[in-house]
Amino acid sequence: MTVPDPSPTPADAAAAPVNAARAAPTSVIDNFITEIIERDLQSGKYPQVVTRFPPEPNGYLHLGHTFASFLDFQTAVQYGGRYHLRMDDTNPEGESEEFAQGIQDDLAWMGWQWGEHLYYASDNFERYYDYAVKLIQMGKAYVDSVSGDEMARLRGTTSEAGTPSEFRERSVEENLNLFARMRAGEFPEGAHVLRAKIDLANANMKLRDPVLYRILRADHYRAGSAWCIYPMYDFQHPLQDALEGVTHSMCSLEFVDNRAIYDWLMDTLGFNPRPHQYEFGRRSLEYTIVSKRKLRLLVNEGHVSGWDDPRMPTLRAQRRLGVTPEAVRAFAAQIGVSRTNRTVDLAVYENAVRGDLNHRAPRVMAVLEPLPVTLAGLDADRVLPIPYYPHDVVQASEDGLVPLPTGQRVSPEQAVRDVPLGAELYIEQDDFNADPPKGFKRLTPGGTVRLRGAGIIRADRFDIDSAGNVTRVYATLLTEEAKAGGVIHWVSAAHALPAEFRLYDRLFSVPNPERTEAADEDAPEMEEDAAPLDAAFLRHLNPNSLNITQGFVEGSVAADPLDTRYQFERQGYFWRDPVDSSADKLVFGRIITLKDAWANQSSEAAKVETRRGKAEAKADAKAAPQPAPHAPQPTSLTPEQTAEVARLTALGVSDADARTLARDPQLLAFVNTAPTDSTLAQVASWAVNDLAATIREGRARVQPADLAPLAALLAAGTVTSRIARDTLARAAESGEAPAAIIEREGLSARLDPAELARVIAETVAANPDKVQAYRGGKVGLMGFFTGQVMRATGGKAEPQAVAEGLKAALEG
Repeated sequence: MTVPDPSPTPADAAAAPVNAARAAPTSVIDNFITEIIERDLQSGKYPQVVTRFPPEPNGYLHLGHTFASFLDFQTAVQYGGRYHLRMDDTNPEGESEEFAQGIQDDLAWMGWQWGEHLYYASDNFERYYDYAVKLIQMGKAYVDSVSGDEMARLRGTTSEAGTPSEFRERSVEENLNLFARMRAGEFPEGAHVLRAKIDLANANMKLRDPVLYRILRADHYRAGSAWCIYPMYDFQHPLQDALEGVTHSMCSLEFVDNRAIYDWLMDTLGFNPRPHQYEFGRRSLEYTIVSKRKLRLLVNEGHVSGWDDPRMPTLRAQRRLGVTPEAVRAFAAQIGVSRTNRTVDLAVYENAVRGDLNHRAPRVMAVLEPLPVTLAGLDADRVLPIPYYPHDVVQASEDGLVPLPTGQRVSPEQAVRDVPLGAELYIEQDDFNADPPKGFKRLTPGGTVRLRGAGIIRADRFDIDSAGNVTRVYATLLTEEAKAGGVIHWVSAAHALPAEFRLYDRLFSVPNPERTEAADEDAPEMEEDAAPLDAAFLRHLNPNSLNITQGFVEGSVAADPLDTRYQFERQGYFWRDPVDSSADKLVFGRIITLKDAWANQSSEAAKVETRRGKAEAKADAKAAPQPAPHAPQPTSLTPEQTAEVARLTALGVSDADARTLARDPQLLAFVNTAPTDSTLAQVASWAVNDLAATIREGRARVQPADLAPLAALLAAGTVTSRIARDTLARAAESGEAPAAIIEREGLSARLDPAELARVIAETVAANPDKVQAYRGGKVGLMGFFTGQVMRATGGKAEPQAVAEGLKAALEG
């Protein structure tokens, strides 16, 4: 079977160069998707992994996108595959070139380099239209002319089947004519839609004749006014995956039922090879909102200064805040992949930011709320060499070196700066207390304290204003024989630089500022619906999310690069605001506090989050929600189903396949007619993973008993996994026994080892640059070489033999 015209899968889908991530030190934790990918690669189902990240350009990327983008991109990197960036821009309302470029910029900052694999769904409007016409010609789609309310009523309920529209049986000719006229702009919005003709009685409401196209009179930011009908997400998205040659299409869990439409389109239009959709649990962050409509409201009503306001969860806001891409990637890797939705405490993200900055941010001193100190006992101004880093950072360094503000790594002895000490200082106002509480370890009348790196001082007296506020402290520098209970930071008044300090905190004061979110950021029509926007979340805005002070920073920062991140001792991590800071005005924004100031208000989950990763992914796999294409699928087993699982596993069927079969009467009935010998496990795997859609829809013409000989041929090594799967697909469509197809076409001839060695040698010789890159450490290129060899041998080479031969050739 081949992909039907007019849009074959691109011929270069598996031959294109492998993408590479820039300095990505983190990896995707093993999970149910990586297990599927490893199985697919080992079996030869695909020569190379191809994934995609498909944002809609109707807003800026936010922290909620980091998990999905990391999963898409990093998974491909780890398996030597290719990843695509796609703009899912088929909804003209709200989309813009500004957002499309912003998304690309933010992802490039994250470290992803997709090269030539940037795609716009809108570039394929004509191809989508042609596929819609093909469905009409096949009798699989029709133009419906009922109102939206009537359509919803006719769909029925979860307990009652739908009712056919009076227009469902229009002739192919009438449907083609109406659809062409819809495109020509003859009808107003809402007059007609194009619907798939699937199954109005299906328990999965998504399959009750879903809408494929609607009339929408809005100019598109790329296509202009060329179109007045636009494809729906459930129609466009799987088609675009197939056109790009995507193999593993990952999306969030709310699309589990939509997968039935995805599979229906792929099977009906005959794509082969075809992509498969896999759903993962969505990750939400506490103290955060990610609905684009609500973020837009914050901007439009002036609650924040813009999309890049450092309190916003957008990536460009985090970039302005001073967070590094390494910290964001570390966070995305840390939270893990599973089949269940989960809310992550914001402290997990904040701790990832702290962990990243701790070893890259030199320590300097800044006073945010200055109190003047006149210092006696100092014969003359001094210049003190003070280290940039404490001992714990030095000890944790893998190479024994630490970075200077310039980025150069030097020995700890060289990582110092000169700090002047004069008779006039500034300390923090709250570091002096004229009437100290019990346990106060800073400066008090007659008390002592150590100035960081400068010595011990004693407060002798102080001045107050008419309101009783302390305005100046007079102190004496003591010898090192003196004792002090605490340490405070300071700056020299004569040498410090005046600066504005912006102290950012969480934008919301409660963990869940809203109880309902938009359905999914990857589904524009599901998010930007006509429902009134609930602005109740605004009452949870944190009034202290931004405080601005005027103070001083030590003069050493004047010579540092503008993008230097610092730890201001005892204050937090800061850097120069890249928008408002200038040569005439220093503005420092706080990236993150030194400690979690919200710890007592946060859930206990934050304390155990980092220990959940791998264990959670395995545990969640047992509770994986199943799509319901024909009947509701419970997540737990009944006693009868448990017994069925036990029977099947005793016969050799894998636990995962047995659970699926026990829950699905149609699949179970199919497998139960197959021989219960050593081939049953393979037959069950094919039923669950390759034939499920056709079995459920009654379109599988192959007989279960005929699958056993094919499984035996595969087990004996007579045929490769690729040939077995291809033959299986043909048999399911034609009804001919797979073994008969193999015998008739001579597919059982195994590839001669000498021929395989020749192909491997030619492949290696033809790609010297990639050989050099592989030997230089880019081992992910093994996927590229494997794909080249598998294509050159027509899929007859055994994947294990290919892997062993390539490894010897590349490492020899």
